[in-house]
Amino acid sequence: MNALHQYQSVNRQTSIVDADGHKLIQLLFDGALERITMAKGQILANNFEGKNRLIGKAVEIVGGLREFLDKEKGGDIAQRLDALYEYMERRLFEANLRNDAAILDEVANLLKQVKNGWDGIRQEALEKGLV
Repeated sequence: MNALHQYQSVNRQTSIVDADGHKLIQLLFDGALERITMAKGQILANNFEGKNRLIGKAVEIVGGLREFLDKEKGGDIAQRLDALYEYMERRLFEANLRNDAAILDEVANLLKQVKNGWDGIRQEALEKGLV
């Protein structure tokens, strides 16, 4: 099992090194979704230490998504995304306090919707140098 974890770590690091700005944000979405899914499993297994750690990581990643926003160039869309990410962070804290897997599902669904939109603009974003 240790070899599998090492392979995954090297694979992730290679993906990050080779990634353009758009791909880095995609990786953030994937990382947040992965941690939320894992945190839900920890809630169901009554492993609250693991849940705390994973939700904390998800909050950090959503915070990272907020930091990528360019509110000057992004205008109204960036402002709305900032508010949505802030809402997600609050809901993740609430899920952590209440051990509420349903809130984790809510945040995951919101992240998936934003990620789908982001995935859909990849070519345009690269062509226009937006990332």
